Amino acid sequence: MTTHGGFEPVFCTIVPPHVLDKLAQAEDPSLAGPARRTLQRDAFERTQRRLTTVIGASAVAAVADGKPQRTIHDARHGTDLPGHKVRGEGDKPGKDATVNRAYAGLGATFELFLQAYRRDSIDGNGLPLNATVHYDRDYNNAFWNGEQMVFGDGDGEIFLDFTIPIDVIGHELAHGVTQYTANLTYFGQPGALNESLSDVFGALIKQYTLGQTAAEADWLIGAGLLAPRVTGTALRSMKEPGTAYDDDVLGKDPQPATMDDFVRTGRDNGGVHINSGIPNHAFYLAATALGGHAWERAGQVWYDVLTSGRLKQQAMFADFATLTVKAARERFGDGEELDAVSKAWEQVGVRTL
Repeated sequence: MTTHGGFEPVFCTIVPPHVLDKLAQAEDPSLAGPARRTLQRDAFERTQRRLTTVIGASAVAAVADGKPQRTIHDARHGTDLPGHKVRGEGDKPGKDATVNRAYAGLGATFELFLQAYRRDSIDGNGLPLNATVHYDRDYNNAFWNGEQMVFGDGDGEIFLDFTIPIDVIGHELAHGVTQYTANLTYFGQPGALNESLSDVFGALIKQYTLGQTAAEADWLIGAGLLAPRVTGTALRSMKEPGTAYDDDVLGKDPQPATMDDFVRTGRDNGGVHINSGIPNHAFYLAATALGGHAWERAGQVWYDVLTSGRLKQQAMFADFATLTVKAARERFGDGEELDAVSKAWEQVGVRTL
């Protein structure tokens, strides 16, 4: 596996630690138990990722032919990865809806990057896309471990099957794109940018699949993931950060929409899942100001910055914002794209240099 000199090995989950921490404190053991076990499992996988980075992972054969190479495995509620192969590229759908959703989600992610940005898989060189479903029991998360996707089934009380929202699949695979390009440090503002880029491309993958315009999209990350008993609509909202959920067990969505409410914390790698709401909102503002399909102009600008080689591993919000302004001008000239991107960052309180 290529690490590109990163400061932290890649292990990224869709459910933030602060959500699981809150859930682990619930009085009801049926809610607290799965959350605690998920936190323990995540800690173990994070350690494994560090070890793999030190000793190196086995090479993966890739063929850059513009076609996906998908393999879905079933962990059968165990934790050995990748598990038992249950569907390969070109195989017909089976009876397991989770397997079919994972296969389709990998394909949708591949399609968006290929068709919109001419990128052949997440590494740009035809990297095979591997995923494992039915991981562990009552596992309340999905993650990218630097090599593959892994999906839990959820506990059924707070979280449902993690293959249900296609943007969750896209979000985690987009961490792979960041890993193979800018490899943003997973801490503080660079880490929040890392998370935000995954939310951005996760949202674009959903919109591309549904054929939605920026105005038609819900701009929610993880819609359909929360069980009926939860008071909330999703894990995050790019349109209105801080409003995705307000629940007696999960607490209230802590994401800020602007720098006025930037959260300073040592938890969650310096608040990477919290402060990502700020660049998320900037993208939403730029995309909706431009209208049409968000992947075509706003998404193109964000992709240009991510893959330009100019984005440093320790980039702050202002660094990223400045590069998006430059990228908008370079690709589209001094037109509405430049204006929309510049105003979006101004509205969230991020200064461009």
